[in-house]
Amino acid sequence: MTATTLDRVDGFGRLVSDTPTTRLDITINDIPRTLRLKLDGHNIGGSIKARTAYGLVRDLAQRGRLEPDTEIVESTSGNLGIALALLGKYLGVRVTTVVDPLITDGALRRLRELGARVEMVHERDNNGGYLLSRLGRVRQLLDSDPRRVWTDQYNNPANPRIHEMTTGPEMRERGALDLDAVFLAISTGGTLAGVSADMKQASPSTAVVAVDIDGSIAYRGTAAPRRVSGIGASRRSTFLDDWMIDDFRSVTLAEMAASCRAMLEEHGLYLGASSGAVLAACLRYLADTPDARDVCCLCPDLGEKYASTIYNTAWLRSAGCSEEALSNHWLPVRASG
Repeated sequence: MTATTLDRVDGFGRLVSDTPTTRLDITINDIPRTLRLKLDGHNIGGSIKARTAYGLVRDLAQRGRLEPDTEIVESTSGNLGIALALLGKYLGVRVTTVVDPLITDGALRRLRELGARVEMVHERDNNGGYLLSRLGRVRQLLDSDPRRVWTDQYNNPANPRIHEMTTGPEMRERGALDLDAVFLAISTGGTLAGVSADMKQASPSTAVVAVDIDGSIAYRGTAAPRRVSGIGASRRSTFLDDWMIDDFRSVTLAEMAASCRAMLEEHGLYLGASSGAVLAACLRYLADTPDARDVCCLCPDLGEKYASTIYNTAWLRSAGCSEEALSNHWLPVRASG
């Protein structure tokens, strides 16, 4: 590793922004609440994965694994691949992404526009997802060329570390001094593990609520095929432990989509699938927890990549989401600034 290489990676890190937080006033069970949305979809590349990509590639540079002929390889549902492709462009390094059929049309198009090589796996794994199949293809690619390196978002401690250093402190500093609860989606578990580590040290009274989608086994649950990318996994997270999580909520596809569509229609917030899941879980938690008055949802992505899925009525019908199921998820939110 040279100082110049690390400096160039850190140049990209300076583009990873302190994302905005918006405040909404809500009333649930006749109790006024404050709901803060940290909009990390406004990061470069359109998702929180810009932070993860920076942390993972900085780790490669520190370990001397980032050379001019290096090819970065990673399994991705879309967002991390886009962030890595942007960073690869910035550094002049090749990037290969291993994806599956659940990737949205928008994410796939963006990867190709950014010059990433795209490898698609088509066979579901034994848990009904594609993650294990993607990881198998990653290993094949690594074995076939010594110039290839794996950032390994699933096991690399640089993943949770970057969120402990940046995401958690920003959620606290942009919110109340003592948030009653924070809500985070699970995929690799890196974001949640990092934010929880920060909260447990700096704000131990804040409940950390993990959010997943039905069919995922990233933390708990029963494995089943899923129809949407960006949240959940078909294997347990290696980053998560019970002490990190105070409550766990799993949401349905209908709840996720209804939250996204309601936020767009009522407040002009065009949020992605993971963000919709976090909002749905948050509202359910608030209905169950009258003492939770000031909470923050980490909204990791924007909605543009999901235009053909959760914002598409025909796609939702094909996934088994009726209009009745979507309309039954009421979002009692009034914007306040």
